[in-house]
Parts: sequence; C-alpha cells; structure tokens
Amino acid sequence: MGETTVTKPEGLEAALPEPVAADPGRSRPLRRLRTPHRPRFWFEILLIAVSYWTYSLVRNAVPEQKAEALHNADWIWRAEHHLGIAVEESVNQAADSVHWLIVGMNYYYATLHFIVTLGVLVWLYRRHPGRYAATRLVLFATTAVALVGYYLYPLAPPRLMNGGDFIDTVMVHQTWGSMASGDLKHMSNQYAAMPSMHIGWSVWCGLTIFALASVPWVRLLGLLYPALTLVVIVATANHFWLDAVGGLLCLAFGFTVARLWYGRQPYALPRVAPKRRRGGSRSSAAVRPQGVRSGRP
Repeated sequence: MGETTVTKPEGLEAALPEPVAADPGRSRPLRRLRTPHRPRFWFEILLIAVSYWTYSLVRNAVPEQKAEALHNADWIWRAEHHLGIAVEESVNQAADSVHWLIVGMNYYYATLHFIVTLGVLVWLYRRHPGRYAATRLVLFATTAVALVGYYLYPLAPPRLMNGGDFIDTVMVHQTWGSMASGDLKHMSNQYAAMPSMHIGWSVWCGLTIFALASVPWVRLLGLLYPALTLVVIVATANHFWLDAVGGLLCLAFGFTVARLWYGRQPYALPRVAPKRRRGGSRSSAAVRPQGVRSGRP
C-alpha cells in the first residue's frame, strides 16, 4: 500500500498561534488569554474608558512635590547643558515669536495626543483585529510604567522653572481646553513631566502606522507624527528633551511586556485572529496568513 501524504495549506501553520505550555489541562485558561482573539466592541470601549479614568486619577493623585519637582528640573537643565543639548529655550522663544505657529502648537499639544491615539486604536480594531489586543497591551503597559515615573521622579516642565527665560505659551496665548490653563490646571498634576507620554503615545502610533499601513504616504505620516510631536512639546516648554527619552524607555518596556505575553511582537501576529467557537475551541478556517503590511490604512 502506498503512503498517504497530508498537505497543509501553505502559510497556515505560521499564522496559527504558537502553544504556550505543554500541559493542555492546566494551562488552557492562560493559553486562551495569551492567544490573539477577535476583540469585542463593548468590552474595548469599557476597558479604554476605565483605563483612561484610572490613569488620570492616579496621575493627578500623585503628590505634586513642587520643591522636589523644581529641584529635579534644575538638575535636568544642568545635565542637558553638560550634554550640549540644552536648546529648548531657544526653540521655545523662536516658536513664540510667530503667533499663529505657537497657537497652533498649543492646540496640537492639547488635542492630538488623544485624538490620534484613539484613531489608531479604532483602525487597529477594524483592520487588524488579530493584532489589536497585543498592540493595545503595549500602550497600556507603557502608560502604567509612566505612572511609576510620575510618583518616583516629580519634575517641573520648563515653563514652570524658577529663574529661566522660558515662555509659558499656554498662559500667554490662553489656549482653550488645555489642562495647563485656567481652572483646568488645578485638575491636572503640573509636575508630572517625566516621562513624556506625548512621546510615548505618539511613537506608539507612528510605529503602528508604519508597520501595518500599506499606503506609502500614510506610513510616512506615521513617522512624521512623533517627530513633529517632539518639536511641539519642546517649543511649548512643556518638556525637556530628556523627558522624551523617558517616554521612549517606557514604550520599550511596553513592547517587552507584549513580547513576553504573546511570544512574538504584536505586528508579527496574524492580522485576523481565528474565530472562537462555543466551548472555547477556535476555527482554523478563519485564520488567513497575512504579511505585516497586508491591511489597508
């Protein structure tokens, strides 16, 4: 009798999630958690809302420690002088000399931080559901470790330093809606500048768009967004350069957490996760091998 050969569809094996444990009985609940799945809309809305509320609550509950925050700002400023990168004051004054430019930067700082991040989450949910949970985990882990930084290292932004020539562009130009102006400044911790989540979140957005978008100009915008954000946070005197480095370190932590949890980087996961059947099993027919940039922007 001849041997029977069973041929698997090409690419299917690579797209399926790798097993995470040898004992299927004990590890089944954990394995389900660590396997990419289709996100549920209601759960994601609730999770994001509760997570941001918790982040804001914890961030603003951290004692301001004004004296220590100002001391740390002086130390950062001296360190940047030693490194030869202390040009924030010149950038701040140059931008403030162009009224329409600095006002635009103020509104950029106050709004796009949230709008673009939420937009990328929605895009992931719709176009890359198999990668959504892992990429969202990167964002959440990044934000969580940033809260530790706010508590352990209070830091005044350049605009609140004593004895400097920085211009508080939000106060001078009365930017509406900013958490650093008017009565809203009493609702936000003004001395939580390290690390910069404007950088952490914007680089997360930029990398996600660059890795997964298929249209070249959209991928280019993904790279430009964090670069422009860096210019804005410095020009508005809300952050030092080193605050941005802190944001990048937090983001690296977030990617590490996702890599350890899912066994691979989020962008390498299958674009469409297998459907979940009743009883916890998954339909392999729903898995379609995709390249990293197979989705539409």
